[in-house]
Amino acid sequence: MSAEPPILGRAAPWRGILEEYRDRLPISEATPVVTLGEGGTPLVRSASLSAATGAEVWLKYDGANPTGSFKDRGMTLAISKAVEEGAKAVVCASTGNTSASAAAYAARAGLACAVLVPKGKVALGKMAQTLVHGARVLEVEGNFDASLELARDLAGRFPVTLVNSVNPFRLEGQKTCAFEIVDALGGPPDVHCVPVGNAGNIASHWLGYAEYLRDGVIHEPPRLFGFQAAGAAPLVRGEPVAEPRTIATAIRIGNPASWSKAVEAATASEGGIRAVTDREILHAYRRLAREGLFCEPASAASVAGCLQLAAEGVLGPKQTVVCVLTGHGLKDPEWAIAGAAQPASVPADADAVAAELGL
Repeated sequence: MSAEPPILGRAAPWRGILEEYRDRLPISEATPVVTLGEGGTPLVRSASLSAATGAEVWLKYDGANPTGSFKDRGMTLAISKAVEEGAKAVVCASTGNTSASAAAYAARAGLACAVLVPKGKVALGKMAQTLVHGARVLEVEGNFDASLELARDLAGRFPVTLVNSVNPFRLEGQKTCAFEIVDALGGPPDVHCVPVGNAGNIASHWLGYAEYLRDGVIHEPPRLFGFQAAGAAPLVRGEPVAEPRTIATAIRIGNPASWSKAVEAATASEGGIRAVTDREILHAYRRLAREGLFCEPASAASVAGCLQLAAEGVLGPKQTVVCVLTGHGLKDPEWAIAGAAQPASVPADADAVAAELGL
């Protein structure tokens, strides 16, 4: 009997960043791969933003990662290395996305996970994820910076592995976002816009572009621009913010752990770190939603920043710009609901529905 004919045109399934970029990551055959299939997220062209700015604007939708944020890129590597090193438990401080990711990947690996969050300041969607994956959540009386200091102290004195972005494996995993952008576009963008909270993203993305530059994959890196919320902009102000304030909870951080790395990335790429207001963030957030992309408010800081750059004449005509959308909108749905009209009530009658819709 003849063999079954091959199925033509079937692409190989995405294997997660540790396998897809194995030769560019600090892993070996001895590293257990703890993956949920992260990475490979959509890169979507925005016709609306392209028309508004005169540039070619692309949106890297990292909210499509398994737990709904870019954090999975770094967490798959951090947890894999923790298992390789014999860890039994991990700990992190979080405004929500890190805790959700750490809890999911720790559960996947069979590790205990402890999460320290600022009391009353974590969005419900992120808290739900963290809890359902079985992490032990402790609310700290203080802000994120106090929670991170406590997590560092705990990891320094007790047998737990810290998986915040101060863990170097986190940034190594997150650099794959830059690889994917270049691979998808066939070259680097001219400008790369990203929200800045704890500042690991802009630092890690520069690692990726710099590595591709060093190896001759690209010949010119993009200019990297990071955008903080105006009420939580320590890098812009040049000093920590004791009480950061912004509706964008994921970047409500007053003393970023990757401060120096972020400044280095912006400087080396001839970009910069800027601030956008909550009003500008919400405008960009709703504009993206009208294009079909639902991101959390913090993610929209990159698009608010892109519009700011365009208004100031920083963007050249027909330049390629990539804005990273770091987290899914279901992470923090409060502002989606607050800005929407209340549903109308109608009887179960087609004519009544048609009348309501103006048909």
